[in-house]
Amino acid sequence: MNDVTLILYKNSKAYDISELVESIKWKGRKSSAARSLSVSLVDTEKIKSGIDVTNGDSIVFSFKGKELFRGIIMSQQQSESLKMPITAYDNGIYLANNKDTFVYENKTVHDIFIDVCKRFGIRYSNVADASYKIPELTKSKTTAWDVILDAISQDFKATGNKYCIQSSKGTLSLLKRCENILQWVLETGENIISYNNKKSIEDIKTRLKILADEDAVYAVKKNEALEKKIGIFQDIEKKDEDLSQAKLTQQISETLKEISTPEISLDVEAVGIPDVISGTGVYVKIAPLSICGTFWVDEDTHTFKGSSHTMNLKLNSVNK
Repeated sequence: MNDVTLILYKNSKAYDISELVESIKWKGRKSSAARSLSVSLVDTEKIKSGIDVTNGDSIVFSFKGKELFRGIIMSQQQSESLKMPITAYDNGIYLANNKDTFVYENKTVHDIFIDVCKRFGIRYSNVADASYKIPELTKSKTTAWDVILDAISQDFKATGNKYCIQSSKGTLSLLKRCENILQWVLETGENIISYNNKKSIEDIKTRLKILADEDAVYAVKKNEALEKKIGIFQDIEKKDEDLSQAKLTQQISETLKEISTPEISLDVEAVGIPDVISGTGVYVKIAPLSICGTFWVDEDTHTFKGSSHTMNLKLNSVNK
């Protein structure tokens, strides 16, 4: 695997174990705190004494000279098959595996992300600006990842902005998704190997009812054009008393837009592109389905074997 470099860090020393690699799967998804690296190694005497997951050994994976992953080895297996599968996670795992009680008042997503990272000693950089101050966010005995997701969700409801978290070279970044659309093109007849397209209105809602205190109806917002086509599908939310009238009106409109948009998902297998990972966007052209537009990458699995690099992507329309 000449294009693949795998370096093991053990007791502050680096060991090149690239020649022991049989295959690698590097993957992540939008809803997960960390990306993972699963490696199948030839279990030789050299490797038997080289890796001990209990020591907190770390690993760095590069492809064609570019570092793609850096993380801590968290599981390993050994058997009579003379293969050693190992799995490592990047430093997003510290968001998933740390719990605390979090109390914030009038803090932005930017502020909360930095506080969480500092609280658990997580390196960070490239923290996107956020202007919306969340009136109150209290999470008891929950994970750091959960509180950040909650903050991102509240900001989205108020502003329509979408954020994602990525790890690079051992540091976490908070990125605004609209600033993270790549110019890569996936096209049938070129780099797409196979595809599967799905359209669904199973979870769609055509109207949103907002309830105030004692479940009194505060407002009802409708997508009247959609209701004429498919009938009424209603959702209910509680009124946020801390929002101004203008911000509440905007939040209701953004929420209705989100829940009244049909799910359009697309699974694609394509020639591998290392930069195409969850949280980014790609431009897709599938002539037989008349698909031509930008999609978010919700989940990705990159497979490296021999000189081959392929990727399997779960995509969603940018309108979602």
